[in-house]
This record gives sequence, C-alpha cells and structure tokens, in this order.
Amino acid sequence: QVQLVESGGGLVQPGGSLRLSCTTSGINLRYYVIAWFRQAPGKGREAVSCIDNYDATTFHEESVKGRFTIAGDNAKNTVYLQMNSLKPEDTAVYFCGAESVYDPSPPCQYYTNMQYWGEGTLVNVSS
Repeated sequence: QVQLVESGGGLVQPGGSLRLSCTTSGINLRYYVIAWFRQAPGKGREAVSCIDNYDATTFHEESVKGRFTIAGDNAKNTVYLQMNSLKPEDTAVYFCGAESVYDPSPPCQYYTNMQYWGEGTLVNVSS
C-alpha cells in the first residue's frame, strides 16, 4: 500500500524557516516525481515545487523561487521542502503528491496527474 506522509508544518514568524518532509512508503522513490502543492484558506490548490527523483531535476514556481528548495533522499524515501524567508502569503496546507516517471520524462512541472497524495501539513506564517 502506497503512503505519503507530510510533516514539519507549524507556526512561524514572517522571515522564518521551516523544513517540510514527504515520507513515502510502498513506492521506489527513484522512479517518481514528487510535487509539493499548497492550498490557502478559500483558495484552490496551487503547485509550489517539484523534483524528478530519477535525475534530480527540480522546479519552483515564481512565487517561491529563491526562497524554497526541494531535495530528495532516495535512501530515506523522503523528499524535503526547505522554506526560507517565509511570508504571510505562504500560509496554507501543504500537500505532497507522487506520479511515476515517464520515459522519456518531461520536466517535472508538466506532471499534473498525481497518482498518490498525502493528507497535508499546515504552515501558518504569522506574527
């Protein structure tokens, strides 16, 4: 059975940092794209960052570029999202999703049909 479990969310002041984890089981992470999405109160789900764990290529949406970093540890079956210089507008529930890699593989931001989802972790940026 495939499971994705997010952790690391919490309350942080503007300008602070958090590291989210997406721990997977039941899949070989090396052959999956992991994408982070977020959903703010009253808004739709939006993509944030993604990583192709086969070749370690990454992508970040413009709103988080330069502040967020995504990295995968295939040995630990975990993908991390390091979030620095957090802003109140980053407040949201953050979800990770997994989709198996195609051959040939497009850039990870083109993977839009996540096969598996976690339940999310809340990030609250507030003073």
